[in-house]
Amino acid sequence: MPRPPKEPVRRPTPAERRELAVRRRSRSAPAAEVARAALLLLVADGNSYQAAARAAGRRSGDAVAHLVARFNREGPAAVRPRHGGGPPRAYGPAAERRILREARRTPTPEADGTAAWSLSTLRRALRAASDGLPRVSTYTIWRVLRGAGYTSQRDRTWCPTGPVTRRRKAGVVTVTDPDAGPKKS
Repeated sequence: MPRPPKEPVRRPTPAERRELAVRRRSRSAPAAEVARAALLLLVADGNSYQAAARAAGRRSGDAVAHLVARFNREGPAAVRPRHGGGPPRAYGPAAERRILREARRTPTPEADGTAAWSLSTLRRALRAASDGLPRVSTYTIWRVLRGAGYTSQRDRTWCPTGPVTRRRKAGVVTVTDPDAGPKKS
C-alpha cells in the first residue's frame, strides 16, 4: 500500500479544471504543458502520484509530487515551464518594451549611422541612449524581436527603391529601377 502523499492535491475549481482540460486536449500547446495538465487531472481524479505518472508515460511519481505542490501554490499556471537554468535573465518586460520601442523607431542616418536597423546597429543605439540598456546583447535583441513576431526577411527595409543618382565616368546620371513598384509590395 503506498504511503499517503505529503501534500495532497487541492480540489481544483471548475474554472481551473476546465482550463486544465482544454490544455490537455490542445494540439498547439507545448507538449510539456499538455503532459503536466494531464498529470494534474489524473491526480485530481483520485489517482496516486505513481499511477498518474505511469498513465502519462512517466516513470517516477516524485516529479508529479513537485507538480502538485506547485499547482497548490500557483493554480493552473503551474503547467507553464519556468526558467530552466543558467544565469537569470538580465532584462525583464520593461527592457523588452524599450527594445521594441527602439526597433519601431525609424533610424536617422545622421544620428544612428544607418538607414535600416540591424541587430548590431540596434545594440549600438540602445547602449548609447540615456534611458538605454548598457549591456544588451544582439541575442537578447533578436529574442525579443522574434517573440514580437519580427523577422529580418519580412520587416527589414534594405534601402529605398526608385530613382537613384549614380556617379559614372561620364558624370552623375539618374538611374530608375523599372521594377521598383513590384518590389515595394
